Amino acid sequence: DSQVAKTIAKFPQLMGSLSLEENLKPRVQWLKELGMDSTQVVRTITTFPNLMVYSLEGNLMPKVVTLRRFGFANSQIARALSGFPALLGYSSKRLEHRAQVVEASGALTIEALVSCMSLTDAKF
Repeated sequence: DSQVAKTIAKFPQLMGSLSLEENLKPRVQWLKELGMDSTQVVRTITTFPNLMVYSLEGNLMPKVVTLRRFGFANSQIARALSGFPALLGYSSKRLEHRAQVVEASGALTIEALVSCMSLTDAKF
């Protein structure tokens, strides 16, 4: 994608020693499959460059599967990740636990889940 390539050219530190073929392309494709447009993909990667080093199959995809299990559509997940890509940085255990608690309260929305993820356990 040309917009992603331009961003990488402007911010080469995003890639560091990572491989374009092994790291960037699969993640860009995956984010687009979730429904992100190029602008959202660029925003997500530049805001949360750790995305580039997390395992796609072992870390990122399972978190999206967890979100889907709670009834969120790809479009909702894409919107949430574009606004708060650090959502993918939390452990699967924390993500699932917080989703269960918010769901039990009857207030489960993607926005409610995103807003509670950064709270400390004591404040949650």
